[in-house]
Amino acid sequence: MAIRLSRVINSKQSQKQQTRVPKGHVAVYVGEEMENKKRFVVPISYLNHPSFQGLLSRAEEEFGFNHPIGGLTIPCREEIFVGLLNSYGCIVST
Repeated sequence: MAIRLSRVINSKQSQKQQTRVPKGHVAVYVGEEMENKKRFVVPISYLNHPSFQGLLSRAEEEFGFNHPIGGLTIPCREEIFVGLLNSYGCIVST
């Protein structure tokens, strides 16, 4: 049985790559301050994880469905989000 590690891309990738979201993924903006948000591209399967859904509920409480950046915005520290992704067994590129 093979184990597949997902790869998450953050905002340090080139600007051209940032506009592309691969099929089966979603871009999310993470951070507590509006001007310091980082963009991550994560597999849509992560949206079903209970801990990720907790973050989505928090985002809904804070922003409703009107996200200020225009994309899905998650109001938490980047370190917490990366730790969550690591718990899913994915690799976060820096």
